[in-house]
Amino acid sequence: MHEASLSRALLEAVLARATAAGATRVTQVSAFVAETETLNPESLELHFAALAQGTLAATAKLDLEVIHVRARCARCGDVYLPEAHVLMCPRCDGIEAELLDAVGVGVRSIDVE
Repeated sequence: MHEASLSRALLEAVLARATAAGATRVTQVSAFVAETETLNPESLELHFAALAQGTLAATAKLDLEVIHVRARCARCGDVYLPEAHVLMCPRCDGIEAELLDAVGVGVRSIDVE
């Protein structure tokens, strides 16, 4: 399951930051998931909570923002928001594009005690 492995990677990043900061507890995690990923944000949150049990992040609130990634058409240069994971340019119907924003899943910040 894709969400489980991404949630595990997210938790590992959070725990590494918390440990480096000398934290005793993680209270909140601000993270993002790109809309280009065919993921279920609720599933990510559930997996994160389950995997966090018994760790510094056991009671952490996960604030997961779904971001829509902009694309630039390689043919005409138009910048647009792809629809339903399809990179077809709405201006010229080109199918090659460069993604302009962060993709995947990442940690923005963590709050610790």
